[in-house]
Amino acid sequence: MFPLDAVRAAYPALSDGYAYLDGAAGTQTPVSVIEAISAAYRAGIGNVGGAFPASHRSGQIVEQARAAVADLVGGSAEGVVFGPNMTTLTYRIAAALRLGPDDEIVLSRLDHDANVRPWAQTGATVRWAEVDPVTGELPVEQYRELVGPRTRLVAVTAASNVLGTRPEVAEIAAIARRAGALVFVDGVHATPHGPVDMAELGADFYVTSAYKWSGPHIGALVADPGLLATIFPDKLTPAPDTVPDRFETGTAAFADLAGVTAAVDHLAGLAWMGPVDAPATTGPSSRRQRLLTSMAAAEAHELELFAGLVDGLAAMPHVTLYGKPARRTATAYFTVSGLTPREVAEHLAQRRVNVWSGHNYAWELTGALGVRDGGGAVRAGLVHYNSRDDVQRLLAAVAELRSSPPARP
Repeated sequence: MFPLDAVRAAYPALSDGYAYLDGAAGTQTPVSVIEAISAAYRAGIGNVGGAFPASHRSGQIVEQARAAVADLVGGSAEGVVFGPNMTTLTYRIAAALRLGPDDEIVLSRLDHDANVRPWAQTGATVRWAEVDPVTGELPVEQYRELVGPRTRLVAVTAASNVLGTRPEVAEIAAIARRAGALVFVDGVHATPHGPVDMAELGADFYVTSAYKWSGPHIGALVADPGLLATIFPDKLTPAPDTVPDRFETGTAAFADLAGVTAAVDHLAGLAWMGPVDAPATTGPSSRRQRLLTSMAAAEAHELELFAGLVDGLAAMPHVTLYGKPARRTATAYFTVSGLTPREVAEHLAQRRVNVWSGHNYAWELTGALGVRDGGGAVRAGLVHYNSRDDVQRLLAAVAELRSSPPARP
């Protein structure tokens, strides 16, 4: 059984009485992450490469964070690149690959715009993978026609940030690989919702954001260090020329990187958390194995709650749900008859339920669904700390809108 009470007790923000169903836009942080960031500042940190202890501490923080992210996604610590966010890192790689009009790239309309626009703006020839607007699926078969001898890169999400769709990334990657193309996988929405193995996905590049899985606002890109060694980004002349350092611009947020490691350790311990006044067991000795077990348990917990959320919304005649993919994260996207998505979100906020409304940067997808110009839809996303009460509160608040919609100003 998933230790939900112990998990929730680790998050101070959850004591404010709100149902946090806005996790798809960013999660809350546990005490261990808050304390790790504070401890780094308290101990004293300096820029890396110095001869003094504070500088050495910063170097250790960076190394530990690289190892932690590698464990989280099944990559190599030597291939972990940090940046302020996933969007910045994607732009960095897109520019460094030096794509041009003679190159073809395959983009998907399922993706967040951060895995679309950086590639479309390179000047390469874009070929589009389309979404089934009814199911929300991204059919694999189309990639056999889209990928060809001029294809340099295929960019695809591991999970849609509004519909939750989990496309068959491994099959798509296999098609790309047979053509000699690189595969860039957006794992921002997928990583918080289950075990990740970038090798099984066939990802040459995998990007994720720590603030989506209980960490600070840090982005990470993971690739084989041998692949990174073949790519030469623009950089300052005196900046390191080694991998992965040459991909990182400016001074790192060292204290936040301490929080990244703490967040990964927190996720690795989810399945073994005990009551606040009792020590938790530790599980397997390998952090990677603990992560696989804990994230599988978290996913099962989320999907159990999500079944009740989807069934409850589907039973309301004034609600329209978008997408019904076979494999998905616990993310619902819906509209309420007669109200704008923003009005619905404001009503829920009055009932102390946090959700998002709008296109959520899924620009191409919301266009394909026909909701972008009307203000998008309402997004409710479950993460591992959500409870059945959170779901019931949302359903009760949405049910109110059938008989007594909020007054318009």
